[in-house]
Amino acid sequence: MSDLETHQAKLAPFLAQQKDGILNLIGGQSVAAASGRTFATTSPVDGSHIADVARSDAADIDAAAQAAKAAFPAWAAMDGKARKKLLHKVADAIVERAEEIALCDCWDTGQAYRFMSKAALRGAENFRFFADMAPAARDGQSLPTASHMNVTSRQPIGPVGVITPWNTPFMLSTWKIAPALAAGCTVVHKPAEFSPHTARLLAEICRDAGLPDGVLNLVNGMGEDAGRALTEHPDIKAIAFVGESKTGSAIMKQGADTLKRVHFELGGKNPVVVFDDADLDRALDAAIFMIYSLNGERCTSSSRLLVQKSIAAEFQKKLVARVNQIKVGNPLDPQTEIGPLIHQIHLDKVVSYFDVARNEGATIAAGGKAMEGDGCYVHPTLFTDARPDMAIAQEEIFGPVLTVIPFEDEDEALSIANDVAYGLAGYLWTNDITRALRFSNALEAGMIWVNSENVRHLPTPFGGVKASGIGRDGGHWSFDFYMEQKNIAIALGNHKITQLGMG
Repeated sequence: MSDLETHQAKLAPFLAQQKDGILNLIGGQSVAAASGRTFATTSPVDGSHIADVARSDAADIDAAAQAAKAAFPAWAAMDGKARKKLLHKVADAIVERAEEIALCDCWDTGQAYRFMSKAALRGAENFRFFADMAPAARDGQSLPTASHMNVTSRQPIGPVGVITPWNTPFMLSTWKIAPALAAGCTVVHKPAEFSPHTARLLAEICRDAGLPDGVLNLVNGMGEDAGRALTEHPDIKAIAFVGESKTGSAIMKQGADTLKRVHFELGGKNPVVVFDDADLDRALDAAIFMIYSLNGERCTSSSRLLVQKSIAAEFQKKLVARVNQIKVGNPLDPQTEIGPLIHQIHLDKVVSYFDVARNEGATIAAGGKAMEGDGCYVHPTLFTDARPDMAIAQEEIFGPVLTVIPFEDEDEALSIANDVAYGLAGYLWTNDITRALRFSNALEAGMIWVNSENVRHLPTPFGGVKASGIGRDGGHWSFDFYMEQKNIAIALGNHKITQLGMG
């Protein structure tokens, strides 16, 4: 039996379990949408039906918010060491079910197994990291003056809403949910409608690990119904969202009336800038990896390649050869490097840019078309002869599509790199350390990697500038969002109080 056949056989029982549909989990109970409505989720691999999913609305969100509100006082008051122990149990259970999670994410999203096999384990690492921070979550500091001792502390903000995307859905959900729980918040989670499967698995894992009822609630549904109700609900104190910039703007408007705190990780049109003094073989590997892994459906993908003109011709030649060798296929096959895109709607969006590129005068040096047959497959694509003002150089395509733009010198490279609405990440390849520091300091991006692909370190801040987001994940930056700061000023001695009304 081949590895593909083995994975298909292992996936079969999990798919069979979904015949009864994917329900919400509210207050520890599995429930259908109050309206009884459902929507169908299908696999991008072959268009086959996976399950009918609860299509929730404001009534379901209200029930989940009430459950989160009721559970909050006890969860917030729980000793940090006890929360740490519980969250480590969650991490252990994630590891035990890692293969199931990976296979479900592959079938649900089309992401290749070679990447999803690690995603669940990274999710477990997220839970462990923030579990270890839970005992010190409330720690503050003393800020004395001559007359007062100021004692600061942090307290969990309350029930929060978490809205997560369809790309690497399990792992990205843990990025938001783990720190919220570690901080002492309760959560209402609305996953993307295209990828509800592993959100249900995570909710079950947390419940079975002993998380008290109502601490983590799952509500499925569409953005315009369940999502909007969550962002508007008065008992939800904050919204953490990963997704498209336009949706982030809508969420901010919807939460305005209740003065909701928001944390957004949004889109990107991230540059990888290659100077002629770089290690070109390593730069080539990194540029390919950061756009064609995960189907190009990642916010930190390096979708613009800025390459110095003195090396552009040779670099592009090698790039075309490598792109044409990328293996596209069934995501359950460990040899597959690119699987199908998430949904026909998204495939149509990505493919539409092929005509845009032609009309703008760019060259399609590789790919440029969808694949025939069942499923949402597209050839990995490379645009060359592009100008910085073209739509393919300005807009987030969010697929396995790379746009190459040549530059003359450092000033031009920086101008091109910054001339987009986004500012999430940037990648710089040069062996000139002075240039690396100078260029990185001037690059408008929240995260920059020099002579490296995206390597995530959990204690560091993760987030973007401009249209790429608000706020930061990672380490204590996550707690800054999920917690409120409190200051208590205690008078030292009988200091003189100004007297009024004494005649």
